[in-house]
Amino acid sequence: MFVWSAVAPTDRLTWLLEVLPAALGALLLAATYQRFPLTPLLYLLILLHAIVLMVGGHYTYAQVPLFDSLGEWFGWQRNNYDKLGHFMQGFVPALIAREILIRKQVVQGAAWRNTFIISFCLALSAFYELIEWWVALFSGQAAEAFLGTQSYVWDTQSDMGWALLGALAALMCCARLHDRQLRSLQGVG
Repeated sequence: MFVWSAVAPTDRLTWLLEVLPAALGALLLAATYQRFPLTPLLYLLILLHAIVLMVGGHYTYAQVPLFDSLGEWFGWQRNNYDKLGHFMQGFVPALIAREILIRKQVVQGAAWRNTFIISFCLALSAFYELIEWWVALFSGQAAEAFLGTQSYVWDTQSDMGWALLGALAALMCCARLHDRQLRSLQGVG
């Protein structure tokens, strides 16, 4: 997927900015695999998130062809692929944070743990929005491909809302499966 995304992307700077987190994540996973292997669920979700990043990097988030077609079908005024990206930006980090917090026994009690996880995901999303702003300031007009706002005035708030929805969905939908896989890792890491 990485090689495919790198071949003739729509905008090379956008490709680099979008794919860099996936590449850094892959290096981090490789470096920590022996000391702190993750659950199969988490590895799968990280892979899916990396694919979302690479597709968005190849086409730019505002020009993913499948979401242009979906937009025609559903009557969207814009290409909403970036909303999938921001949903994943909440969903996957929520489970990464959950796994680390549980395995390292950082926070006791599900309510406090979930509050911390949601707060972490919102902070991560806000930080990413700041990165987008900084890129816009330093790169000028080339920033539109990276920002992908598509003239949507509420893009930043919507992006953070999708990340929040992703974090909540991860905690509600994956906790039981994640707990089973965490029990199978007992004594690892």
